[in-house]
Amino acid sequence: MDTHMHWTRDMDGIVWLHLDQQKSSVNTLSSEVLIELGRAIDEIAQTTPAGLVLLSDKPTGFIAGADVNEFSNIANAKEAESYIHQAHKILARIEGLPCATVAMITGFCLGGGLELALACRYRVAEDAPSTRIGFPEVKLGIFPGFGGSVRSIQKAGVLKAMPLMLSGRTLNARAAKKQGLVDLIVPKRQLVNGVKQLLLSRPAVAKANRWQRMLNHTPLRSVVAHYLTAQTRKQAKPEHYPAPFALIEHWKRTGDDPDKMYASEARSVSELICGSTSKNLVHVYQLQEKLKRLGSEAEGFKPQHVHVIGGGIMGGDIAAWCALRGMRVTLQDREAKYLTQAVARADQLFKKRLKNSYLVQAANDRLMPDLKGHGVSKADVVIEAIFEDIEAKQALYREIEPKLKEDALLATNTSSIPLETLAEVLESPGRFIGLHFFNPVAKMLLVEVVHRKEALPQQIDRACAFVKQIGKLPLPVKSSPGFLVNRILMPYLLEAVNLYDEGVQPEIIDRAALDFGMPMGPIELADTVGLDICLSVAEKLSQHYGNEVPDTLGRLVKQGALGRKSGQGFYTYDATGKRIGQKVASSPNLHQLADRMILRLLNESVACLNEQIVENEDLLDAGVIFGTGFAPFRGGPLHYIHQAGSEKMQLRLNQFEKQLGRRFAATHGWQAVV
Repeated sequence: MDTHMHWTRDMDGIVWLHLDQQKSSVNTLSSEVLIELGRAIDEIAQTTPAGLVLLSDKPTGFIAGADVNEFSNIANAKEAESYIHQAHKILARIEGLPCATVAMITGFCLGGGLELALACRYRVAEDAPSTRIGFPEVKLGIFPGFGGSVRSIQKAGVLKAMPLMLSGRTLNARAAKKQGLVDLIVPKRQLVNGVKQLLLSRPAVAKANRWQRMLNHTPLRSVVAHYLTAQTRKQAKPEHYPAPFALIEHWKRTGDDPDKMYASEARSVSELICGSTSKNLVHVYQLQEKLKRLGSEAEGFKPQHVHVIGGGIMGGDIAAWCALRGMRVTLQDREAKYLTQAVARADQLFKKRLKNSYLVQAANDRLMPDLKGHGVSKADVVIEAIFEDIEAKQALYREIEPKLKEDALLATNTSSIPLETLAEVLESPGRFIGLHFFNPVAKMLLVEVVHRKEALPQQIDRACAFVKQIGKLPLPVKSSPGFLVNRILMPYLLEAVNLYDEGVQPEIIDRAALDFGMPMGPIELADTVGLDICLSVAEKLSQHYGNEVPDTLGRLVKQGALGRKSGQGFYTYDATGKRIGQKVASSPNLHQLADRMILRLLNESVACLNEQIVENEDLLDAGVIFGTGFAPFRGGPLHYIHQAGSEKMQLRLNQFEKQLGRRFAATHGWQAVV
């Protein structure tokens, strides 16, 4: 029985095919939906319609892509290739219909959804901030496999289509039209009229200009492919992320023959989807979706007003982000100058993210400086983000608690102080929660939702719901020194400093970590965070976990060498924060150096799991990936341990312990990670 779509025929003979996948908040091109789509197209073709319009009944948008969860069920490349050929045939039927076809795009039109839209003759998109169009497949370790690598190049040209597929970035409606992927953009109220306009006027089908088409032919194709490969290598290593390089090679081999391109696309994507990188990136995607589902029990909690206390970098940026996401925000500080600085930074964020001057002004209007703190009594969520001092925070809580709304959530952004200590002065500690944002707020997806043992489950859910509402990923963690992310990251950073003390060049240390797959080397990361901050966190955590803090950190901080912000740390920086005197680092021992740093991170991960800082392995992997950038293609630290072998990891730890001391002693909990 058909359940995911239905179609109607209007008085003009136009068929409107409505997509509405059952038991799902979004439309996806699952195998079941594809089969049903094929049947629907066959039925509609027999009625000889005047035109066909594909549209979504979902408020979230057109189609969010393929059903990623089905990737895990694919047994081998042969099965994957058969599935892709089936999709090719269905989309080819749409492309081959004698009547004009239009995809009416609202909201998300991603991956397979865009590939379906490109199989239509025309595309009309809603001109709204919610419209997002693109090919995110590379983030799953593959590239567009339903004909997208062929049709996008035909429509937009290789120099526009390739960067979109290689980066995985999404476009708004206006940018998509400029790129040649959309024919018409209109406001929501004019979507139906826009569709009918195209069906009546039937303009020429969009295709890349003559110059772009010439690039598909030999020998220009080889030159362009070489350029694309060089540019892509600046962002990713082929041994870590093979998909973008496979896409370039696929086009380089077959770019002048569409039939060969379709066959090559099916073959190449099938091989990628069964590889370890894609499987691990799919695992990471599923972890992200798991975090997005947290807090669903508190969906009725939809705060409108946030009050942030502390106008420094963190507090100001948290306030700006909440305003960007549509919240009404009051920002309090003891001095007006900090509010002025925070508002100026917020304005830059709004201009960068929103582009449109009216939207920028609206966001600025939502962010209100509040020197006296009048917003405390009106806010649904109050976030304290002042300096890390127990007495100062407790004094603030005594002052504001009597003013809070009865159902308001009180949160602290502390990065190191146990919530049990801070909550001692509260009359109603049940409402108290930690919301640990990471710097820079606008770029870091993760927010640790820190809770005490006595925390009420509904308060944790409410905090997670708020984090989701502002477009971040919530991670519930138990209150303990360092919480999860900082605790796991610190031994890794300290081991990098130990290597530096042994005479290893910082460039080589960073190179070893980058070769493992980390997004930034630990030495550069320490300089970026600030060596004073690293030292402070390291000293606090050492009191609880016994980590030895290398003397070098204290020495550099005493000298005023704080990292990028002071112009000097482990590296030297110019006035713009750019590194000076970079060297090409090479060493035969890169693998061993990486082992030392990564094994300390893995060992601490096992300790956190054993202590139930988070509930399970998936949440720990998600926290470390989204909180530290741990090599996504490896699937997370515990996932990596399982794949590499727990016994092998423990043996390596034992070897390092004999050579280098107790800091490599295998922690309790390894026996459970098998």
